[in-house]
Amino acid sequence: MSSTALPPVVDASTWQRELEALRAREKAATRELDAIAAQRRRLPMVAMPSYTLVGKDGPVTLAEVFDGRSQLITYHHMWHDDAQWQCGGCTGFTSQFTRLDFLDPYDARFVIVTQGRIEDALAYAERVGNRMEWYSTADSEFGADVGAPAGGGFAVNVFLREGDQVFRTWTTDGRGTEQLSHTFPLIDLLPYGRREDWQDSPAGWPKEPAYVGWLDSPDIARLYGPAAS
Repeated sequence: MSSTALPPVVDASTWQRELEALRAREKAATRELDAIAAQRRRLPMVAMPSYTLVGKDGPVTLAEVFDGRSQLITYHHMWHDDAQWQCGGCTGFTSQFTRLDFLDPYDARFVIVTQGRIEDALAYAERVGNRMEWYSTADSEFGADVGAPAGGGFAVNVFLREGDQVFRTWTTDGRGTEQLSHTFPLIDLLPYGRREDWQDSPAGWPKEPAYVGWLDSPDIARLYGPAAS
């Protein structure tokens, strides 16, 4: 990409002074995120009914989705029956998570739940090279009860298990899912950022409509699916 819009060129001491001023704000944001996480750990929780989902090996209870762990994160993937390509945002977001073993020492698991039938969901996961564990809530009210009904949007939910009783502890959707992503934090470090037209950028910075730069589902399949080199 070429552009005539460039940051001003200054001497090293001026650059360092400007960087230190920004760093003060970055450190303050880090401390605020720590405080938010501390408040999140103090949230109450709500007991969940018993649900039956379907995994690759057949029906399982929600408690069994924990696979023996005490904590569970679910990403609720948007789904449209009979569509060749599912939501590009969901497909791209979940393609990031190829190694989740780091959750094991924390007694936690992270899985995908979708409204699609399990055979369709697993076929789609294979097509786009997704490596996460998938579960279907097509015959259960689970997705609808936690903010991801059939034909609806996406959501992240967190649960705690005590024996066979499951509790919901936290949820988010929309841009709240960005904190789980490494893509946008990296892109936001770039001088031109996301280049999306809603961003606050200097005059002359490259701009394009939102989502133009995002990889779509066919792109993910090409990069990570069975035909990927």
